[in-house]
Amino acid sequence: MDLINGDVSLWWQQVGSRKRTDPLVGDVDCDVCIIGGGLTGLWTAYYLAMAQPELSIVILEAEFAGYGASGRNGGWLAPSLSGSRSRYAAGPGGVGAYERLQLEASRTVDEVIEVCRAEGIDADIVKSGLLLAARNGAQLARMRAALHKAPGAVELTAEEFSSRIAVDGVQGGVFDPNYARVQPAKMVDGLTRVVGRLGVTIHEDTRVTAINPHEAVTDRGRVRAHYVLRCLEGYSATLQGHRRTWLPLNSAIVVTEPLTEEQWGDISWSGSELLGDFANVYLYAQRTADGRIALGGRGVPYRYGSRVDTDGVTQRRTIASLRRTLDEVFPSLRSVRLTNAWCGVLGVPRDWCATVGVDLRTGLGWAGGFVGTGLAATNLAARTLRDLVQGEATPLTELAWTNSPTRRWEPEPFRWLGVSSTYALSRQADRVEARTGRPSALSTAAQWISGRD
Repeated sequence: MDLINGDVSLWWQQVGSRKRTDPLVGDVDCDVCIIGGGLTGLWTAYYLAMAQPELSIVILEAEFAGYGASGRNGGWLAPSLSGSRSRYAAGPGGVGAYERLQLEASRTVDEVIEVCRAEGIDADIVKSGLLLAARNGAQLARMRAALHKAPGAVELTAEEFSSRIAVDGVQGGVFDPNYARVQPAKMVDGLTRVVGRLGVTIHEDTRVTAINPHEAVTDRGRVRAHYVLRCLEGYSATLQGHRRTWLPLNSAIVVTEPLTEEQWGDISWSGSELLGDFANVYLYAQRTADGRIALGGRGVPYRYGSRVDTDGVTQRRTIASLRRTLDEVFPSLRSVRLTNAWCGVLGVPRDWCATVGVDLRTGLGWAGGFVGTGLAATNLAARTLRDLVQGEATPLTELAWTNSPTRRWEPEPFRWLGVSSTYALSRQADRVEARTGRPSALSTAAQWISGRD
């Protein structure tokens, strides 16, 4: 059987197709219009509908709910946010607002798990924790510098790490118990059905082309609303006037055929822990509920002009690169066949910090820029949007990311040159560090070019 490249994701292939909701027909009015049927939009609709059942809420989705990153990601429910402490803390709330934001992010993993349990959403969730491997001296140094940032995380020796997952060449690592594994398409599919039962209207196959104060313009009509909330993450670049708002950064995944018990035993991966590392161009992986390894990484990081993929089809060289990574990490699995590969985009703000906000004057709101940690963060963002739309001053509306200003990305070709050089330097830094065992100045240069602390 040939490898399936694209078809959105294996996650959606496992869920199977469902009947799409009807597209928008003509102009309509509502209280809240949500642009994007991914997890940010669906969670926002869920919490608003639970808080105020009388609200008329409309979700507009260009393809089908969960078509983008929400149904393609690596399945990590992460208790943290991307972005630097100093930049979050530069806002009016200071360090305290940043620390409260991180605390709420860590609590959100359990919030997601509890809502899925309460609503009967079976998404293969296991709060099994995360193992991060350090495979050379430079990665060990980064590991120890970052260890204090993850409350509850513990350092592991090479022997302790290998007893949990036998990563080739591991020199040490970290175990963080606060992460959970999930089958993302099952979660977004279940949430779609829940918000439908709550009376939320979802119009799929309805592409929004522009957003104006109190109005969303689509290829099928206009929606007028008190609030129009942009929840498009990396797909924000497809909107008129938003090509430089958030950069659509590509990530790709390959999946193996189901492993035998002997093969799992060879790599000592008996639990459901997630797996990552401390490389500059890092990997992320999970043991799926049906006994496969799903492993992801950057591949070709950016398409010129902020273009996005077609149905998850990724480049052959990206698949080959991820195959090499899998073979390097688990040499005993070189004969294992890959069955699926796909890619998707995540949203990257210019300062690499997520943001959520509402402009009460125009009724325009937004949430996103999660830089790959959005599977849980979308839930926290949605609860924050709920409070902002309701006009309530709550602890969530005082967090460091709320109504934070954002800077636009540079125009082309500078945007493409910056991203391409950043990842070229990062890959070369990994090669140098693997050879020398020492941190490479190329890594620092890559961070400087990207603007990421």
